[in-house]
Amino acid sequence: MSESHSGWGSLFTAENRGSAITLSTGVALYATNSYIVITILPSVVLDIGGMAWYAWNTTLFVISAIMGSALSARLLNKSGPRWAYLNATAIFMLGAAICTVAPSMPILLLGRAIQGLGGGFLFALSYAMVNLVFREELWPRAMALISAMWGVATLVGPAVGGIFAELHAWRYAFGLLLPVTLLFAVLVWKSLPARQHKPAPAEPLPRLQLVLLASAVLAISAGSLSPHGWVNFSGIAAAIVLVLWLRKREFSRSVRLLPRNALSFTSPLCALFATMSLLMIGMGYDIYVPYLLQHLHGQTPLLAGYITAAAAAGWTVGEMWSAAWSGKRASAAIKAGPLIMLLSLLCLLVSLPLTVGAAWLHMSGIVIGLSLLGFATGLGWPHLLTRVLQQAEAQDKEKAGASISVVQSFSAAMGTALAGTVANLAGINSVGGVQGASQAALWLSLMFLLAPLAAIITARRATREQPVRTQQESLNYK
Repeated sequence: MSESHSGWGSLFTAENRGSAITLSTGVALYATNSYIVITILPSVVLDIGGMAWYAWNTTLFVISAIMGSALSARLLNKSGPRWAYLNATAIFMLGAAICTVAPSMPILLLGRAIQGLGGGFLFALSYAMVNLVFREELWPRAMALISAMWGVATLVGPAVGGIFAELHAWRYAFGLLLPVTLLFAVLVWKSLPARQHKPAPAEPLPRLQLVLLASAVLAISAGSLSPHGWVNFSGIAAAIVLVLWLRKREFSRSVRLLPRNALSFTSPLCALFATMSLLMIGMGYDIYVPYLLQHLHGQTPLLAGYITAAAAAGWTVGEMWSAAWSGKRASAAIKAGPLIMLLSLLCLLVSLPLTVGAAWLHMSGIVIGLSLLGFATGLGWPHLLTRVLQQAEAQDKEKAGASISVVQSFSAAMGTALAGTVANLAGINSVGGVQGASQAALWLSLMFLLAPLAAIITARRATREQPVRTQQESLNYK
């Protein structure tokens, strides 16, 4: 396939331009909001309290995003591309409006949950439509373009959040999302068709699987609020039981949340999803980085936001660099990611918790560590996602597209919930101050090493399994 037919320019031909811009802008909105919130959270807690609920701002957002992701295929089939996106946009705006006026942490969490539902729709619809609007040879670049919007978010999100945080006007950061989201709705109306050419038949909703998925994250998050270790570990144990129940349910029911055999240990899909999950859990480390930078290293909210965004910038660089790779090079990218993540967390381990010594040396190590953390995930990401679509059976193609965002959102929520558990156990809330923050930074760096260590194994399995099937082979597969 020549570059003229499958290169980056092919995404922006007259045929593909509107879809490419709209799909990527939807993810950009979701990602920018994420970085705005990460940046302003220390200021929010300072204003309305709720340090023990710090990680819940992301956890609830992502749990709701899981629900939106799981419902996205149904919304797309029922409403068509244009109205599916417009409904998602309206829900996202409602959540942002509630956050803008929230007088307390519980109300803010409500707004974040509603925002997450709309954001989950936007996020999943973008991936689900790749299979519908682009040729298969464009899938890796389309996936990379959509995911690269996290890099765009690193330029906008920390700047917006940091400026409003330093002005002690964090509410305006949420308020600014309202007119921006409205402009996106206009883009959707002009760019997307009202109906699909061949909408897939609707199938029953896997309600219990969704409940089990959300409950697993909530179990860890609820346990993290307690100062007692046995409660924290009970939450983790409960989450494991719930995930095993989910796995059993997926095998015993015809109505599934994930593509067929996605949770079978012998399936290529399982290895692919496991690698995605472990990389996303490893990325959950960065939820506390802005707080730690401000309290341990004296950074302003604006600088702390931009330093944290180095992870997303690294992700974008990794994706854009490797997106054109195929065959053995793509497999090498998948296998290299966990090794690079392990190196990044070791770099953060020796840089972030320390408050004595040369400040420039610590900050250099932190920036390098965060950049490598994102680069590790982005390097193989478009190939992991493309192989999920290729390995899924023909009747599961749309489910596979939606399941990408379900798995990504669930894993991100698990990573954030686990980070909250580790940080609270380490004393970030009970001990407080510089000592509590330093202890949290140390234990976060140590415990999150487990994610890339496990991903090294799953990435090798994902790349040594049977070759991926092309779209035509999938259509012939029975």
